[in-house]
Amino acid sequence: GTGVTKVKMAQKEAQGVAEKRKGRRGPGSVIGSSAAGCVCALLSIYGVGGETFSRLCELGFVASFCTKLSDTVSSEIGKAYGKTTYLVTTFKVVPRGTEGAVSVEGTIAGVLASILLASVACSLGEINVAEAVICVLASQIANVGESVIGAVLQDKEGFKWLNNDAVNVINISLGCILAILIQQFVLHNLLA
Repeated sequence: GTGVTKVKMAQKEAQGVAEKRKGRRGPGSVIGSSAAGCVCALLSIYGVGGETFSRLCELGFVASFCTKLSDTVSSEIGKAYGKTTYLVTTFKVVPRGTEGAVSVEGTIAGVLASILLASVACSLGEINVAEAVICVLASQIANVGESVIGAVLQDKEGFKWLNNDAVNVINISLGCILAILIQQFVLHNLLA
């Protein structure tokens, strides 16, 4: 994620859409990006809720990082290579870097990043193939939700507290929770 932030940094800086501090992450970003995954890891490590819940927490852990990587890659590649960016709520063309904007290039890159990370987790035995698909699906749903939050609420009156770090917490937590819910209510019922 940090590496892709540096892609075409000079161009993004010139356009005013580059991450602050040349992409170096501060404490708020690190906490916002890892909170859901850390909670899942701790719950799983300490076996809170028993073996079944611990296993769900492992899935949530992977999904949270798939969500974060996908979000970062889609945003940074979209800002660097996106030919046309659309506001997710109206599909009107907007400038690169607009909160809630998406591009085809960024979206494809984000999906590929999520697939890559889920595949690595699968190959390491952390999740199975069906759960890898769930992680990718949950990450993409969460990222659309994050774009909607950006378009509708971020930088709006009464929501000044909703900065990128706060939106990251919401986005990544949503990806984590969605993966667990999809596994429990969709995959579990299909296999039952």
